[in-house]
Amino acid sequence: MDIPAKLSCSYSGFSSPRVEWKFAQGDITSLVCYNNKITAPFEDRVTFSNTGITFHSVTRKDTGMYTCMVSDEGGTAYGEVSVQLIVLVPPSKPTVTIPSSTTIGSRAVLTCSEADGSPPSEYLWYRDGALMPLEPKRNRAFSNSSYSLNPKTGELVFDPVSASDTGEYSCQAQNGYGTPMMSDAVRMEAVELNVGGIVAAVLVTLILLGFLIFGIWFAYSRGYFDRKKKGTESKKVIYSQPTARSEASVSGGGGLWGLGLCVQYVN
Repeated sequence: MDIPAKLSCSYSGFSSPRVEWKFAQGDITSLVCYNNKITAPFEDRVTFSNTGITFHSVTRKDTGMYTCMVSDEGGTAYGEVSVQLIVLVPPSKPTVTIPSSTTIGSRAVLTCSEADGSPPSEYLWYRDGALMPLEPKRNRAFSNSSYSLNPKTGELVFDPVSASDTGEYSCQAQNGYGTPMMSDAVRMEAVELNVGGIVAAVLVTLILLGFLIFGIWFAYSRGYFDRKKKGTESKKVIYSQPTARSEASVSGGGGLWGLGLCVQYVN
């Protein structure tokens, strides 16, 4: 359903008025109308007239401060007026993030949010259909729980989780306009830390590591990692020159000094 909204701006005493509309939302400012014409971001759903601007449909994003600025083309006159627009939108069905299982003694965070409500919604949490109080220690049904609840952000924090925190959790969004909306219920189980499983996993890891170390030692002891392998050595030939000269005699007299060359094969 489209909901229209008109922001009025009346003025007089301007011979040739030049009208601009400015929209401020927090630290962000934008122009809705410039020199009597609607700007591109708004032209599909806003029209301009001499008495103001009209939104054909509004959403929560249109909530903010609108300023009408009127000046004369000659610069002899100027005036402005501001109008606060609050768009009221009922909340939509909130969505929740809830762990299905969490360890006792650990920290668990549950979240709830919805994006349509204007003004922004506040949130209530329920466990097994019972409203969770802001201070659990003052309520007998929740005295064994240690949690903090923020109604504005929708965050529910257990620190630490206890066995009594097991249950079905749901969240309600409300902003004082329209009907409050409830999320789906999601079950969270608070479980004990599996110490036995952790010990078993450590033992198995140590045993496997022991087998690995033994295998490496056995391979080295058998020489499987020796770089020199049998049957792959090649024969080497070493040449050496003798240090002493030998005298050779030939018939006919005279003498010849000969040099000897030794060749040795080494396996």
